[in-house]
Amino acid sequence: MPGFLDEDVASELGRGSLESWKEGEFRRAGVGTGSDLKIREDIRTDHVMWLADSELTEPQQSYLAELEGIRLALNENFFLGLVDFEGHFAVYPEGAFYKPHLDRHKNSTARLLTVILYLNEDWQPGNGGELKIWTTPGEKEGEHLIVEPRMGTLVCFLSEDFWHEVLPAKKTRTSITGWFRERG
Repeated sequence: MPGFLDEDVASELGRGSLESWKEGEFRRAGVGTGSDLKIREDIRTDHVMWLADSELTEPQQSYLAELEGIRLALNENFFLGLVDFEGHFAVYPEGAFYKPHLDRHKNSTARLLTVILYLNEDWQPGNGGELKIWTTPGEKEGEHLIVEPRMGTLVCFLSEDFWHEVLPAKKTRTSITGWFRERG
């Protein structure tokens, strides 16, 4: 959904993300959960900062309010049983990537729908960091889409069904990535 979020709000989110990045508030992203969480530079090299309800800025609150509208509409129209949202800012510095993966953890069914909002001002073809998503559920070969990480674009897909990857960034790339969750 290009232009999902008001451009001013999206720009504020992007600027805030980069300021937090420069201040060292991000940490290396890992693979797995809990005691199985590992830093695997062969799989992913991005950095994350989780959204904390107690520390939300006004632009973050605005974005989450928009997502709440989506959650309610999805539940009303598709009976998905989405109960909440968890998410983080992600920064992919130059050269960073995330190899093909699914977003649902092996031992949990909670993550149902992946939601990504891109926060890149003046993104240009050739900057890298595109999302590659395969279009056949369960497959990571064959037909796929390439999504440019343009400011304010929102991408949604079923977390356990669609393989995807982030292609290497040639310029710092920012986003908010999160998941609508069901009880599980």
